[in-house]
Amino acid sequence: QVQLVESGGGLVQAGGSLRLSCVASGRTFSLHGMGWFRQAPGTEREFVAAISWGGTSTYYIDSVQGRFTISRDNAKKTVYLQMNSLKPEDTAVYYCALGPGLWMGNRQKEKTLYDYWGQGTQVTVSS
Repeated sequence: QVQLVESGGGLVQAGGSLRLSCVASGRTFSLHGMGWFRQAPGTEREFVAAISWGGTSTYYIDSVQGRFTISRDNAKKTVYLQMNSLKPEDTAVYYCALGPGLWMGNRQKEKTLYDYWGQGTQVTVSS
C-alpha cells in the first residue's frame, strides 16, 4: 500500500507564498510521476501540476504557470509544490497523487491516471 502525506498548507494573504510537501512511502517512488491536484468546496478535483519520475518533465495548468513550481527529491521520497503570488482563487484542499511511470504530457492532468492519493492539506488565501 502506498501512503502519501501532504503538509505545508495554511492561511496566507494574497501575494504570499507557501511550499507544500508530499512524502511517499510503500513504493519505488523514483519510478512514478507525481501530481498535485486541488479541490475547492462544491467543485470537482482539478489538476494543478505534474512531474515525471526523473524530474525532467513538468506540466502545469495555465492558471498557475509562472507562479507555482513542482519539484521532487527522490532520495527523500518527497514532491514539493512551491506556490508564489498566491491568489484567493487558489484556495482549496491540495492533494498529491502517485501517477504513471511513463510521462504522458498533457494527459498528466487526467485524474484517472493517478492510483494513490494523499488526504490533502488546506490552503486558504485571503484577499
